[in-house]
Amino acid sequence: MKKILCLNVLLLSCFYVFSQSSAPVRKGAFETATISVPTVQCEQCKDRIEKYLTREDGVQKVTVDFKKKTCKVTYLWDRTTIENIKTAIANVGYDAGDVAADPEAYKKLPTCCKKPEDGGGHEKQ
Repeated sequence: MKKILCLNVLLLSCFYVFSQSSAPVRKGAFETATISVPTVQCEQCKDRIEKYLTREDGVQKVTVDFKKKTCKVTYLWDRTTIENIKTAIANVGYDAGDVAADPEAYKKLPTCCKKPEDGGGHEKQ
């Protein structure tokens, strides 16, 4: 019985030492990135991207500024990457940094959300 008790104490000691010496894990850490979205034209574009991205795994907050043509995204670094987020924006039909818009998604955008050279955009006031 003494041997079993000693073995248990030894195992518990080892477990404690190993659990205390391991490096801390950054679970749930947030990162924020600003992505250039040069083809965003209007409030509808803003709403479309924000709505779509908030459904992406790991994305916590999205703010699109269509006047500055930027998209600020706060996300969990252990659940997604900035490249995944850019791809998601491209899948909605907009250019995102160095990722070009998906042509099929771009075709489905309303006229006002398309590039001016494609007959889209709003008239300057």
